[in-house]
Amino acid sequence: MIRRKTHEVRVGNIGIGGQNPVRVQSMCTTSTMDTEGCVRQILAIAAAGGELVRLTTQGVREAENMRVIREKVRAAGCDVPLVADVHFNPAVADVAARYCEKVRINPGNYVDAARQFKKLEYTDEEYQAELQKIEDRLVPFLDICRQHGTAVRIGVNHGSLSDRIMSRYGDTPEGIVESCMEFLRICMKENFMNVVVSIKASNTVVMVQSVRLLCKAMDAEGMTFPLHLGVTEAGEGEDGRLKSAVGIGALLIDGIGDTIRVSLSEPPENEIPVAYSLLQAARLRQTKTEYISCPGCGRTLYDLPETIRRIKAATAHLKGLKIGIMGCIVNGPGEMADADYGYVGAARGKVSLYRGKECVEKNIPQEDAVEHLLALIEEDQKRK
Repeated sequence: MIRRKTHEVRVGNIGIGGQNPVRVQSMCTTSTMDTEGCVRQILAIAAAGGELVRLTTQGVREAENMRVIREKVRAAGCDVPLVADVHFNPAVADVAARYCEKVRINPGNYVDAARQFKKLEYTDEEYQAELQKIEDRLVPFLDICRQHGTAVRIGVNHGSLSDRIMSRYGDTPEGIVESCMEFLRICMKENFMNVVVSIKASNTVVMVQSVRLLCKAMDAEGMTFPLHLGVTEAGEGEDGRLKSAVGIGALLIDGIGDTIRVSLSEPPENEIPVAYSLLQAARLRQTKTEYISCPGCGRTLYDLPETIRRIKAATAHLKGLKIGIMGCIVNGPGEMADADYGYVGAARGKVSLYRGKECVEKNIPQEDAVEHLLALIEEDQKRK
């Protein structure tokens, strides 16, 4: 995989894009006026491994309270960057930019009126005048962000495209992309590059198509803004995890994506391990032991589920290692070639151990094999 080339955007003490790892973030579900509740959630998200935390700022008073929340979070010893989420009121973004490391604005409702599903007709001159209104309002906000070192996310939601965009482009990926590009062109004109971009939809196909189209549009205009990926309103439980894996995963495999949020209808800290597992499956970050195990079949030479359980219990702390667990030699060295170590059924009740593709111990009694595997790993780690 070759990651799409992006420039680095600084958000507080971390970088997004460039050579940085794909960052993991989540969002508080508490009212932003509930200071203590927000602080508790931010600390829980950070403790789970979240690298950015977003909070909704519906009005000026919520934006002002971000200063208090930030002070209490920092006093608790947590330096995770905070992101204000702004809709409908650009004045709120101006305030939030003074207190947060990053502000998200939505092109669908930043200047354009709230969506009413009306068909609007514009002459080219009238349409250009609407674009000028956006520029006139956006530039002062960018100036505030520049002054305070605040990053910006231009975050388009499929469900909140403006009537202006819908009337000219329809409910299409092209319209979603143009809504984003209008704002990015202004950022380019103002040489304001501290911008992350996102296009989200609850429909995974629309989301993937739109982000790929956005990358082509940005490439055509010489833009290298990093991308935030997510499937919005993904749901909870298995549904939310699968939809997120399909939408986010498809783009990560393309080399697209610099920060992700797995949106679940659950406590926000639950999103973080899912995101890291997704990144590990895409070979972008290693945050835990990985197990490459076959599903088992009539050739399996030992109790596969019980053996996997025992190996996991003994090796779960070995962050970054890949361990193959194969029921027989058919699925042995070849299928687990990506693993650091392998545990392979050799004969009924017998196991062979591998270091990479090399067999280092043959025909160990099954009851002793897990201990032998652990001894092999421990010996290698001592040598390092």
